[in-house]
Amino acid sequence: MFDTKQYEEKMNHAVMHFEDELKKVRTGRAHPSMLDGIQVEVYGAKMPLNQTANITAPEAQMLLVSPFDPGNVQAIAGAIRDNPSLGFNPSDDGRVVRVPVPALTEERRKLLVKQTGEKVEEARIALRNIRQDALKEAKRKKEAKELSEDDVKSIEKQIDDLMVKNNAKLEEIFKTKEKDILTI
Repeated sequence: MFDTKQYEEKMNHAVMHFEDELKKVRTGRAHPSMLDGIQVEVYGAKMPLNQTANITAPEAQMLLVSPFDPGNVQAIAGAIRDNPSLGFNPSDDGRVVRVPVPALTEERRKLLVKQTGEKVEEARIALRNIRQDALKEAKRKKEAKELSEDDVKSIEKQIDDLMVKNNAKLEEIFKTKEKDILTI
């Protein structure tokens, strides 16, 4: 028999990955997950920022990064400054790093919505690839006489239903994020 469960899990994983990617998109309000992708060079190795410091958002336009080891303040500030996709200019006072989050211009907001739309398309492509893999596997089993024609049709319907459900999830997540970005 054919198990669609593994393909459903892969699709759910693709949707979760999409949600994680959207957390990195700025909305104009400070949020600790904005710094998730930052790698800091400490103790001779690159480490994720959240493993070297505590990140908080004490106010809507400010992130506060408190290093676990005060000796890493310069490295952390440099890593944040060197990430061009964020465009942040952090300042440090020797103990903590303050990262002001500038308000977004209308033009920048539209650009962020466009980038988010590209991420939606990437997620849809991932879902389509999973669908193709499932259908190829079903056809292979049919040719090996493990499945009947009716079984294959049933599997195709199940996979297509999963696609519709997951595409609707993607669209809902995107609409929420778009509203978030465009809200001043």
